[in-house]
Amino acid sequence: MAVGRQPARPVSEVKLLARPTWTRGLLSWLTTVDHKRLGILYILASFFFMGLASIEAFLIRLQLTRPGLSIVSPDVYNQLFTMHGVTMVFLAIMPLGIGFANYFMPLMIGARDLAFPRLNAFGFWVYFLGAILLYTSFFFGGAPDVGWFAYSPLTSLSNNPGTGTDYYMVGLFIGGIGTLVTGMNFIVTIINMRAPGMTLMRMPVFVWMILVTAFLIVFAFPPLTIALFQVIMDRSFGTLFYEPAGGGMAILWQHLFWIFGHPEVYIIVLPAFGAISEIIPTFSRKPLFGYPIVILSGIFIGFMGFAVWTHHMFTTGLGPVVNTAFALTTFVIGVPTGLKVFNWMATIWGGRVQFTTAMLFAISFLVTFTIGGITGIMLAMPPFDALVQDSYFVVAHFHYAMGGGALLSFLAATYYWFPKMTGKMLSETLGKWVFWLVAGGFYLIFFPQHFNGLAGMPRRIQTYPEGLGFEFWNVISTIGTFVMAVGILLLLYSVILAFARGEPAGNDPWDGRTLEWSISSPPPYYNFDEMPVVNDRDAFWAQKYPESVHAKPVEEEFEEHGIHIPGQSWYPVIMAGALFIGGYALIYNNWWLGILMFAVIVIGSYGWAFEGIGGHHIHPEEKEA
Repeated sequence: MAVGRQPARPVSEVKLLARPTWTRGLLSWLTTVDHKRLGILYILASFFFMGLASIEAFLIRLQLTRPGLSIVSPDVYNQLFTMHGVTMVFLAIMPLGIGFANYFMPLMIGARDLAFPRLNAFGFWVYFLGAILLYTSFFFGGAPDVGWFAYSPLTSLSNNPGTGTDYYMVGLFIGGIGTLVTGMNFIVTIINMRAPGMTLMRMPVFVWMILVTAFLIVFAFPPLTIALFQVIMDRSFGTLFYEPAGGGMAILWQHLFWIFGHPEVYIIVLPAFGAISEIIPTFSRKPLFGYPIVILSGIFIGFMGFAVWTHHMFTTGLGPVVNTAFALTTFVIGVPTGLKVFNWMATIWGGRVQFTTAMLFAISFLVTFTIGGITGIMLAMPPFDALVQDSYFVVAHFHYAMGGGALLSFLAATYYWFPKMTGKMLSETLGKWVFWLVAGGFYLIFFPQHFNGLAGMPRRIQTYPEGLGFEFWNVISTIGTFVMAVGILLLLYSVILAFARGEPAGNDPWDGRTLEWSISSPPPYYNFDEMPVVNDRDAFWAQKYPESVHAKPVEEEFEEHGIHIPGQSWYPVIMAGALFIGGYALIYNNWWLGILMFAVIVIGSYGWAFEGIGGHHIHPEEKEA
């Protein structure tokens, strides 16, 4: 048998594995270490912050609808576009991919949980509380107003004496700790906890892309962390890392930021690639075309992501040699991305395509990301980049490549995996309306911005004079925000309707190919009754249709040692809370509070280390009782 030594028994038959009382109640969500619950928390938090970013974007678009409007002041406008960018990049789309990875990656590899469940909980709470700290800046003197990129010397204490910049630096510094530990946790889990028989080249593409993403996180976040720490030191302790008057190098920030910033594009997009690589084969009724090429191109994208950062800096005066070198590396990184697109198209070609809502969003992702890739190649040419730099052409490219491209993919993932997470089906009829409104609204918002950018409209401006030819396309963009907003609200209504009276999903509503579809919907807290044994790339498909695959027997021996479920813990949320409060202490130079929070972290680390494994362990012979 391709998956498992015997058919999985119904949950009702596994009497000793009934959900224990300590997993119930609202309080249990604070102490949970279950990867599925934490995945849900990541997804909910991501959509919450995406809603805040959408409100900010809506106000931006209203302000720019016509010349000379004063819906928001210039200062508030600066705060809005700063927080919109920061939120979408750091608090919404990236954590959304991490949320889906948290929930489904262990299920796809046949694991009970992540390698370090408490560290996983700590990672979520640090991210969430860091985000909350950042947003409280609106109520304590004003939000950051230096752009999501926070270029030096705009961030210096002499140029920006308020606390908004401090909230930016400290909030992202704290949130980055959570992302780093989660990336390390993903790597250990994927390398060490795969089911017997699941070799690296039998892993689902989604898992592969999460593995590459995790390595990108581990190597890309330290440069940003160093840069954030340096600005904190400049502002709190009087160092001169970025003060030109004191010999500091303002451009150093750009190098450190974009050494992180371009891999960050792929930290967001690679999980989206992975989700698409699961959705398209399922609804094309075919295996993924060119599986090894898709994997190798993902690895190559991850590697080359660190070799293209100065294409964000073509106009900073680095010189023709540097510009030429990084233009070439940028051209090269487009090759593996294009290969992926051709592999996805080849998978669809000749398949029995089912145009579900998830598939429609997946196809729209292909179109949208391809457009973003084409404009990216245009911007990789230094002369053209010099022409449109800091214009709305760059805004349009950025949203097509990273914003909308990833968003459409994750909406496809939402419709694809919602039945597995909840046991309920989302309405396909409403889903089609959601698709056309969201995708149509997105194109109405951002496609016209290419034309305004080519016409010379600068980005990051609060208003513009009449007679420059920007009015028509700005009106169209603003209309698009209303259309897209209706689509998002309809999606929210569809989710509420599914919980209220949605159709039961069953275990395998899409006739899926991977291991998560082999268990109940929603999955039991212990994931699998029996340890899966894998002998094909499409593990569950091989079990259902053995005649359609060429599976090889698994030769390795393994002994099942029962099921261990880790216990819940207060330490992750306590230590994350200490970092959260310590962030305020640093912003307001309250050193006594900072010392107290440091003591809480030290004591919490000691308690964490000696807390023990906890939880429940059920031996195989007990399961037969």
